[in-house]
Amino acid sequence: MILLTLLAAVTIAIIQQRELFGVVVLSGVYSFLMASVMIVLDAVDVAMTEASVGAGISTVLLLATLHLTKARESRRLQRPYIPLAVALITGAALVWGTQGMPKFGAANTPMHTHVAPRYLKDSLPVMGVPNVVTTVLANYRGFDTFGEVTVVLTAGLGVMILLRGRRKSKKKKPKGKDKNKAKGAKSKTSPAQTTTASRAEGA
Repeated sequence: MILLTLLAAVTIAIIQQRELFGVVVLSGVYSFLMASVMIVLDAVDVAMTEASVGAGISTVLLLATLHLTKARESRRLQRPYIPLAVALITGAALVWGTQGMPKFGAANTPMHTHVAPRYLKDSLPVMGVPNVVTTVLANYRGFDTFGEVTVVLTAGLGVMILLRGRRKSKKKKPKGKDKNKAKGAKSKTSPAQTTTASRAEGA
């Protein structure tokens, strides 16, 4: 209950925050809290993924993006009543849907009576992998793992494209400075030097 309360408090703080740097930091805190919730639910593999990707890699990528863009969110022209109503209705539907779920830790759930025994039984003879966690992540949940890797790869490519554009802009700036220096050097030449140079050219 404490973790859920903290999650709700962080969510409200993210909504109220206008500084994007604060939003990124609070998002990292939210990911750590969610990883703690997954640990409480005995989903250690999901907690490790959430902590590494959600709080680690995503936070670094977002901070790198903020370095290349504006750090403050522009104010909305309209009040977000419709998105707020949709979010409240969706949240209420999710809470209502959890009422039919079995109690936490119950031994007679389908997960413990059908799914988990099959994974433990077929991991080595069918999949050929002695580690059950590896079997679940790489075989039974292969498409899910592939999707997570695709998301991280896409985010990394986006940051690389942004950094590449910034490098190009930095390379163009010295050219302008050189032109300004050349113009300044021409303007600094005295009339006597200009006259001497023209006479030398005529000779």
